[in-house]
Amino acid sequence: MPGENLTRDEAQERAALLSVDGYEVSLDLRSALGDIEAEPRTFRSVTTIRFRCAEPGATSFADLLAPSVTAVSLNGKDLDPGEVFDGSRIRLDDLRADNELVVDAQCAYSRTGEGMHRFVDPEDGEVYLYTQYEPADSRRVFANFEQPDLKAPFRSEVRAPEGWTVWSNGVGELVDGVWKFAETKPISTYITAFAAGPYHYVTDSYTRTFDDGTTLEIPLGAMCRKGLAPHFDSDDVFLVTKQGLDFFHDHFDFPYPFGKYDQAFVPEYNLGAMENPGLVTFREEFIFRGKVTQASYEGRANVILHEMAHMWFGDLVTMEWWDDLWLKESFADFMGAFALVGATRFENGWITFANRRKAWAYRADQLPSTHPITADIRDLQDAKLNFDGITYAKGASVLKQLVAYVGQDAFLEGARRYFKRNAYGNTRLGDLLSALEETSGRDLATWSRAWLQTAGVNSLTPQVILNAEGRITELAVLQEAPESHPELRPHRVAVGLYRREGADGSLVRYARAEVDVVGPRTVVEELVGADAPELVLVNDDDLTYCKIRFDENSLATLRERLGDITDPLARALCWSALWNLTRDALMPARDFVGLVLRFAGRESDIGVLQMLHAWAHSALVHYAAPDWRAEGGRLLAQGALKELRLAEPGSQHQLTWARFFATVASDQADLQLLLHLIEGTAKVDGLDVDQELRWAFLEPLAAHGVADESLLAAELARDDTASGKRHQVRCLAARPSAAVKAQAWAQVVESDALSNALVEATIAGFAQPAQRELLAPYAAKYFAAIERVWAERSIQIAMDVVKGLFPSLRDSQETLDATDAWLTAHEDAAPALRRLVLEARDDLARTLRGQACDTAAGS
Repeated sequence: MPGENLTRDEAQERAALLSVDGYEVSLDLRSALGDIEAEPRTFRSVTTIRFRCAEPGATSFADLLAPSVTAVSLNGKDLDPGEVFDGSRIRLDDLRADNELVVDAQCAYSRTGEGMHRFVDPEDGEVYLYTQYEPADSRRVFANFEQPDLKAPFRSEVRAPEGWTVWSNGVGELVDGVWKFAETKPISTYITAFAAGPYHYVTDSYTRTFDDGTTLEIPLGAMCRKGLAPHFDSDDVFLVTKQGLDFFHDHFDFPYPFGKYDQAFVPEYNLGAMENPGLVTFREEFIFRGKVTQASYEGRANVILHEMAHMWFGDLVTMEWWDDLWLKESFADFMGAFALVGATRFENGWITFANRRKAWAYRADQLPSTHPITADIRDLQDAKLNFDGITYAKGASVLKQLVAYVGQDAFLEGARRYFKRNAYGNTRLGDLLSALEETSGRDLATWSRAWLQTAGVNSLTPQVILNAEGRITELAVLQEAPESHPELRPHRVAVGLYRREGADGSLVRYARAEVDVVGPRTVVEELVGADAPELVLVNDDDLTYCKIRFDENSLATLRERLGDITDPLARALCWSALWNLTRDALMPARDFVGLVLRFAGRESDIGVLQMLHAWAHSALVHYAAPDWRAEGGRLLAQGALKELRLAEPGSQHQLTWARFFATVASDQADLQLLLHLIEGTAKVDGLDVDQELRWAFLEPLAAHGVADESLLAAELARDDTASGKRHQVRCLAARPSAAVKAQAWAQVVESDALSNALVEATIAGFAQPAQRELLAPYAAKYFAAIERVWAERSIQIAMDVVKGLFPSLRDSQETLDATDAWLTAHEDAAPALRRLVLEARDDLARTLRGQACDTAAGS
C-alpha cells in the first residue's frame, strides 16, 4: 500500500501541524465467534479523534490498515471513503483549528501476531484475542495518528461475546453488555492494548506507603489460556512483580502512574513481551508446561522487570521518533538486570547479562548493518528491524559502563529528574544527557559521541612485561577497532590478575585495578610490581562493552585450567571471550568444542552451561571443518551422555545435559536411547521425561528418520494442545524427505494459511544440519522468492521467512556468490529486505572463515 511505510519526514511534518486532544475507540468483537463465509474475518471499529491544527486550511492524514471503511466524517461533514481512503491512509483536507474525525471501519483479525490477533485453541475450541502494535500496528485496529510523539488520552469501549472478559489499559467494567474502560493518561498509540476472551485470570494487589504518608494501591492481575491454567505459577509472577514495584519506587521517586497492572500471557506471540501500560503482554511460553531450570525462571523474571521499567522509560516518557528507540529499550534492558540482582532471588543476573545478552550485542555490532545506538531510522520498516542487539543489549551494556563512569547515585538522580521534567511527554537524546550532566557534573558530549553515536566494538588485549624476579614491570591494555568502524573509545575497566592458590589449584584473583582506558595503549600503573599472573582479565567485573582478548600466557592457562576459575562471573567472561575468538576465526572450532568437553561439566551456573551448549552446537554446525563435523558430533554426543549419567539425579544440570544430548545425538545407538527413554524402556535415574522433554527428544528422531508421521501423530494425540501442535509441526518439517521439504516450503513461502506460530515452527523444523544435501535445491528458490514474499506478506512473516530460510547450511563459496549476485541485481529492493540479506551474507562469510581456520588446525 502506498502510505503503509510512514517516513520520519512525514511524521515530523505531521507532528509540527497537529496536536491530539483525545481518542474514543469503540470495537465490536462479537464477530470473533462463529462461522464466516469468506476471509478475512473482520470486526467493526469506530474511532473519534479530537485534534488541533496549527495551520487552518492545511491537509494531513490519519492512518488505518483495514479491508474497508464504512464512513468517514470530518468536522460533521461526511466524506466519501472511496475518495479519501487508499487502504492505509485517510486524507484530511481543509483542517480547522479544532477538529473532530470519526471513522467507521471494518478491521481484520490477524493470524500473524500484528494488530488484533485471533487464536482458536485446538484443545477446547475456545477463542482468544489480544493486540500487539509496536511499532505501528494499532492502525490495524482503529484509525489514528500512528507515531509516538502524538500522545493523547484514550477512552475505549468493547462489545464482546457473552461470557467473555475484556481488558484494556484502564480499569474496565461491564455496563449494559458493553465493556467500558477508564480514560488513560496521555500515551502513544503503539502502547494501547486490548485482550478479550475466556482467559483464566488471577488477582492480587500491591500497596506502597510513601514517606509523606500517602498510599498507592495497584490492583494486580495475571492471565493465560484456560488450557495452561494448571501450569500457571501466578504466585511467582506476582512475587517478582511486587519486588520490582518496590525496587523501582525506591529508585525512581515517581509513583507508578497507570492505575492497575495486568500481565497477559498470550498464544502465538511474536515477541518476548510488550510494555502496554496497565496491560503488559508476554509470550505464553513463559508458563512452563514441564520441568525447566532456574535459568528459565530467571529469564522470565528479567522480562517482567524489563517491561516494568518501561512504565517509566518508554510509557511515561517516550522517544519522539524511533531514532531514539534506545531511550526506552537500552534502559529497560539495563534496569531489568539491575532490578533482578537488586530485588529478587536471582542474584547472579549480571552473569547472565555478561554471557547471554552481550553475546547478542557482539554479534549484531559486527554485522554490516550495525549502527550507532542512536540510529538513523528513516521509516517504519527501519524501525521494525532496529529492535536488535544494538538497541537492547549493547545499549544496556553502555549504560552499565555509564553507571561506572558517573556513579550509580548520579545516574539514578538523573533518571528521577528526567521523569519529572518530561512526564507524559516525548524526548530526544539531549534531554536525558542534560539531566545526567546536572547530577554527575561531567560533560557527557564526548562520551555520547564515542558510545552512542558511533558503531562497532573495540577489542582490549593485555600486554605484560615481567622482570627477572617474575614481577610486573609494565602492564598495558591495547585497544583496537575494526577498519570499518575505527573509533577508539574511553573505557572504564577493571583489570584482574589471577593465579593458582590452595591445595586444589584454584585460579583466584589476587590483584585488581580500575583504570580509564583511552586511546590505543593505556598503562595500568597500579599493577606495577605485582607478582606474575597466570591469567590477566582486562574487563574483570564486566564494567565496559568490549571484546576481551588474552595474551599468550593467559590463553595457555585457560586451555589447561579454565574450570579452575572460582569466580563465576570471571569464568563466564572467559567463556564469552573464547567464543568471540572462535567466531572471529582466531580459535579453531574443534578447540572450542574441546574446551566445552573438558570444562563444561564443572560449570555451576546453569545459564552459562546452557549457553555453552548452544555455542558448542553452533561451533559444530557452522565453524567446524566439514570433514571433522561427524567426529565432532560424535565427541559431543559422547561427552553429553557421560555428563548426563554423572549429573545429580533430578537436578537442573541433568535436565540441561539431557536436552543437549538430544541436540547432538546422531548415531543409531544414541537415537535408540532417546526412543527408549520416550517409550519408558530405558531410564536415567532421576530424569523425568515429561511432555516437553518428549518433544525435545522427538525432533532429532524425526530429523534422522526414526520417528515417522504416525509416531508424531500419536504424540499429538497424547498432547493435543496448542503447544503440542507447534511441536508436531516442527517435527513433521524436520523429517528427511524431499517431499516433506517441498510441502514445508510451499506452506510457508507459497501460502499464507499458517498462523505466525506455525510458520515459525515449520521454518525451525525445515533446516536440519544433517540434511544439507536435501536442502540444496532451496538456495536458488530462496533468492527467486524473497522479493515477492517481502511485497506480499506482513513484515513480521516476511522477516521470519527471509531470515529463517536463508540457505546458511549450504555453506560454500557458491552460496556466497549467489547472495552477492542477488544483492547486485536488487540494489533497489526495500532497504529493510537488503539489510536482512546482507546480515545473512555476513554470517555465511564468517562461517567460511571459521571453517578455513578449523581446517588449517586439522591439517
